[in-house]
Amino acid sequence: MAGLIDLRDIFFVEADELLSALEEGLRAIQTGAHDTDTVNAVFRAVHSIKGGAGAFDLKALVGFAHRFETVLDALRAGKLQPEPALLGGLLHASDHLADMISAARQGNATDPEHDERVIAALEQHAGGGGSKEEEAFVFEPLALDGPFGIDAVRLPLPSGTRDVTLTFRPHAGAFASGHDPCLLLRDLCADDPAEVCLDQSALPDANSFDPGQSYLGWKVILQTERTDPQLLAIFEFIDGICDLTIASAAPPIPDVAASLPPPSSPPLAPVPSAPPIPANTAPAQTSAPPAAAVSPAAGTGPRPTIRVDIDRVDRLVDILGELVIHQAMLTEAIEQSPGFGSVEVDRSLDQLRQLSRQIQESVMAIRAQPVKPLFDRMHRIVREASMAAGKAARLVTEGEATEVDKTIIERLADPLTHMIRNAVDHGLEKPSRRTDLGKPSEGVIKLAAAHRSGRIVITVQDDGAGIDREKVRQIAIDKGLVAASAELTPQEIDALLFLPGFSTATEVSALSGRGVGMDVVRSEIAGLGGRVGITSVRGLGTTLTISLPLTLAVLDGMVFVAAGQTLVLPVSAIIETLRPEPGMRHSLGQADSVLDVRGRCMPLIDVGMALGFRRSLQPGEGEIVVVVERGDDGAIALMVDGIRDQRQVVIKGLEANYGQIPGIAAATVLGDGSVALILDPTDLAASGQSPSRPVSPLAAE
Repeated sequence: MAGLIDLRDIFFVEADELLSALEEGLRAIQTGAHDTDTVNAVFRAVHSIKGGAGAFDLKALVGFAHRFETVLDALRAGKLQPEPALLGGLLHASDHLADMISAARQGNATDPEHDERVIAALEQHAGGGGSKEEEAFVFEPLALDGPFGIDAVRLPLPSGTRDVTLTFRPHAGAFASGHDPCLLLRDLCADDPAEVCLDQSALPDANSFDPGQSYLGWKVILQTERTDPQLLAIFEFIDGICDLTIASAAPPIPDVAASLPPPSSPPLAPVPSAPPIPANTAPAQTSAPPAAAVSPAAGTGPRPTIRVDIDRVDRLVDILGELVIHQAMLTEAIEQSPGFGSVEVDRSLDQLRQLSRQIQESVMAIRAQPVKPLFDRMHRIVREASMAAGKAARLVTEGEATEVDKTIIERLADPLTHMIRNAVDHGLEKPSRRTDLGKPSEGVIKLAAAHRSGRIVITVQDDGAGIDREKVRQIAIDKGLVAASAELTPQEIDALLFLPGFSTATEVSALSGRGVGMDVVRSEIAGLGGRVGITSVRGLGTTLTISLPLTLAVLDGMVFVAAGQTLVLPVSAIIETLRPEPGMRHSLGQADSVLDVRGRCMPLIDVGMALGFRRSLQPGEGEIVVVVERGDDGAIALMVDGIRDQRQVVIKGLEANYGQIPGIAAATVLGDGSVALILDPTDLAASGQSPSRPVSPLAAE
């Protein structure tokens, strides 16, 4: 039973990958890529989902996928053209197929009437179609002309090509599961010259004919470079419900075209061949031979992969964190011992640090995944949101190959969904309004990801109307969020959009109006140790920016001291360190200061005072400045008392046990067992730039 559950889980994982390929292929067709390979890839995705669902007796999913692939088969056969109405129906059917798979994964069922409405609408776009009962028994003979037939005169086989004889006879259960032998044979013969002969010798007379049984078989002789396992893969979803053998004919090859009888003749005579390879008579016989016998030549074919339970990887990450901590403790203990200083000990410690780093990088690479699957899901969000809002919108993505920790990807889904819906509902104008403004009637939402200074930056940008700051300010006043006399900067007005309960919608709709969307975004991003910002230009659009750490496990940090406290800064955020000279520091008003670094002025923040560890500078303190980046491509200068060293530190979150602290991203355990806080310099600057105003209540705590 456990094995069956594992196989079922694998099916759903592969179904998600196939859904991604289906969505990507349909979008490519929508943009004009109506080539044979793209259409075939879309068809194969649905066909594979249907085959896997049939193996687990998911009848509703099999039936929907079968009718879906019937339309796709007509598209790839040229009977249908990729018109906008048809593509819209295909995308809608793809979304519903994803819903059905999600429901099946959870053991639930979708509404059969809704399933029927979705597929009926698709078939209507496709110009109608047979009923489900008719489709189960409709059979179109496979065309053997053109590239599918083998010429009567055999040419010498190219290097690596061989003649293969394949016999195939489906069982009755194959048809009950929604499999179509014609489609399997078409896939088998699509890329190689082949001759297909029908074996109808098992057909009974009319009085004995049972429509529920299977009587037909096929014999296929093809010239191919594909290996036996590659040919067997075409029939993997019909495994166990058909008879299948593959045999490679020994050279010289006789003229098969002259020796094979027509389809209406008696049973086929055996063709001299090598011993057949049984494929589906029992599970053991479908197993691939040893790797040495079937693996392609070195350097060719896909790289082998394995599926690993994510809990095992998480456990490995936890062990890695403990290894880094104990390595730091060991290093500190040795450095404080009387015998420290020998070349051998120093070399061994250095090798240990290098090995720890290599292990850390390898483990993080296992957890790292591209954001493409997450971005692909947002296309559906845009479609549904634009339909609900009565707007025309298109999603454009960039940086889909950007890799980030899997945990971060999983927790980004909800914030991105809210941001995309907000961009469609509040950002984009109605098509008629856009036309009046000289814009294209279809709005564009750009979703991009990139690595920047050791962090991942994700932006959601629309080309809509931008933020009406006067309206936002007035709504905030009406809701009592700000005083009527308050003077707010544009950035402060934009920040009001993230307040709980704030909404610019005039009425509650399916998309907005309850004031929870952007508040959820900020809370979720803060929980990941990230930050979210907003910029807008009236009439041109709005950009939301998320900045996140690449991983939630280990980072390279600079350990420094401020007001007697040991703190850590991410090395990836540091631009330079320096000792300020006389004349570099300038005062702004009574409290704020800036530092002039080679003609570039930046806010100067005393870390010890900003965090509340001290009230004023003492002689000899605050003599070193660390210049760090912030999210808007600017820089800030942090005044510290001294720098200890640089080391790898393990990130320990504070939100669960303590709460969110302005200017503090997380904590870590040092080699001596003490706890040090990890700073978020951008948040520290945003919370308050005055060196005399504490922004964090840490001193009181």
